[in-house]
Amino acid sequence: MPGISGNGAVTRSTLRQQIADALREEVLSGRMEPGQEFTVKEIADQYGVSATPVREALVDLSAQGLLDADQHRGFRVHECSVDDFRGMIEARVLVIDGMFHALTDAHGRLARLRPEEPRVAAALAGVRRRGEEAQRSALAGELTVLIGYDLRFWRELVALFGNPHLTAFLHRIRVQTWVCVVQHLRRLPDLRGQLWSEHTDLVDALVRRDTDSARAVVASYNAHSLALVERLPAD
Repeated sequence: MPGISGNGAVTRSTLRQQIADALREEVLSGRMEPGQEFTVKEIADQYGVSATPVREALVDLSAQGLLDADQHRGFRVHECSVDDFRGMIEARVLVIDGMFHALTDAHGRLARLRPEEPRVAAALAGVRRRGEEAQRSALAGELTVLIGYDLRFWRELVALFGNPHLTAFLHRIRVQTWVCVVQHLRRLPDLRGQLWSEHTDLVDALVRRDTDSARAVVASYNAHSLALVERLPAD
């Protein structure tokens, strides 16, 4: 695991977040596998920090569904089933469908998203760049690169709709879905062409304020994710 550097100006709150971010990356990268167990002391020794911010970071990750806490044995990386994954997709579908419904006017257009406004146009351009990078890495089968850009793409995209609670919830669900499948995907010999790569199509639909096309792209993403997971080899 990589070390965490810092100085006396680093607060416990900052250190807690740094540790949580580093451990989340360890799980998403596959270096910490589902079911792997560890203690607060082991992580504290690994990073060369005190137990308190480590314990707080691990509790945070447990609340996010990435770790399971065991009162007597410490923590372990959460293991999820195909049914768990289906439930995450269902939650994602319900929330995004509700978001589209709330933002769509009587004519079926995304009335509250105004691509003609300079601020929104600049934000959409940034999201599209993230989408282009995610698309390239997906087509190349570069899973680690894809996960980073994919998470950033969706977080910045949902943020355009102006509800930070919605943004945080959907980001958490997307992290969980990646954690759920990353170990299985890394066992496949070649991921080129197997990963969803329609990121820019979604941005283009939103720029046009075309609700039907945007819904279709999101539906494609969810269907692709489920189909991919359901055909993965069982352990």
